[in-house]
Amino acid sequence: MPRFVEMDATITLADQLRDDTNGPVVLINTLVVPPGDADTLLKAWSRDAEVMKRQPGFISTQLHRGTAGSGTFLNYAIWQSVAHFREAFANPEFRAQLGAYPDNVTASPHLFRKVEVPGICTA
Repeated sequence: MPRFVEMDATITLADQLRDDTNGPVVLINTLVVPPGDADTLLKAWSRDAEVMKRQPGFISTQLHRGTAGSGTFLNYAIWQSVAHFREAFANPEFRAQLGAYPDNVTASPHLFRKVEVPGICTA
């Protein structure tokens, strides 16, 4: 099972899961594993993604791996709302899948919303 490490020590994922603001959110989750365990992580993540794809409010996901044989992965997933992600994250089928990850994996999930910066990016 992954060891969860907060990405932001001041606002935890648990704090974010209580947010009932409407609108889409982006889950960014960094997963770090020794490079030799990367194949096991990929198999576990693939099974998780299959579970999440079936959940209401799921829009899409992508997984990226650091270059040069890195054991750092970045998962980027879009959800219709915090409420949808909260329900999926609590889903017993998803929770049971966590045991398939290597014991030495750290996971740092955090929710984000797009920010508008005039002249650079739109929300």
